[in-house]
Amino acid sequence: MPFMTSEITLNGKTIVISGASRGIGEAIARAAATVGANVVLAARKQEGLDTVAASIGEQGGSALAVACHMGHPDEVTNLFAKAKDTYGAVHGLVNNAATNPYFGPILGIEEPAFDKTVEVNLKGPLLASRAFVEQATSGASIVNIASISGMRAAPLQGVYGMTKAALISMTQTMAHELGPIGVRVNAISPGLVETRFASTLIENEDLLKHMVDRSPVGRHGQPDDIAGAAVYLLSDAATFMTGQTMVVDGGFISG
Repeated sequence: MPFMTSEITLNGKTIVISGASRGIGEAIARAAATVGANVVLAARKQEGLDTVAASIGEQGGSALAVACHMGHPDEVTNLFAKAKDTYGAVHGLVNNAATNPYFGPILGIEEPAFDKTVEVNLKGPLLASRAFVEQATSGASIVNIASISGMRAAPLQGVYGMTKAALISMTQTMAHELGPIGVRVNAISPGLVETRFASTLIENEDLLKHMVDRSPVGRHGQPDDIAGAAVYLLSDAATFMTGQTMVVDGGFISG
């Protein structure tokens, strides 16, 4: 395919985004809708999703809000059934939903917190990817939101980092297994991004200063900083890219 100079577009594509009621997921949903996608918003609470969907609709986009716990197979099946009933084929999936209920030394985590982290951060993307692939056509794309915590030591966030490292491994394996049927699978590893999810880090002045001081761009990230990368990976501009992890961290891990 010759190089195309036109803007990146998702016209005619339907994208399912988990964890879409706020933060990075909401930013990706808004960005995808802006460039023409129908977006299917998933999170546990309907109210937050409805607010985002209404806002996207007011701006001329098309959004469907479906409450879904991504670790529960029956709810994931229902999510994709509603997406297909509303829009037809689903062309993209963003596995963004994540949790980190424990902040402290890795050996201090208790089993319920461990199990919850694995359920949401790993089981959820696996279930969603399976449901997506069952109805996906050639040219489909999966984007997993990992973390730089999965690429090196993650003091005080050890189990969260473990799940993100496993998500990167899952991305690479699925890319090889799904490539023959025309499904691309990539990951994005954000650095520190200002969300409610990262509030423990953002509100700690010493930790925040450490992160910002090591960043060549001299700041922490915003959800919109991640949205552009996701839109690119979902689009036809990235048809030769699979099995990769795109680091979007302001250069933090480069030094």
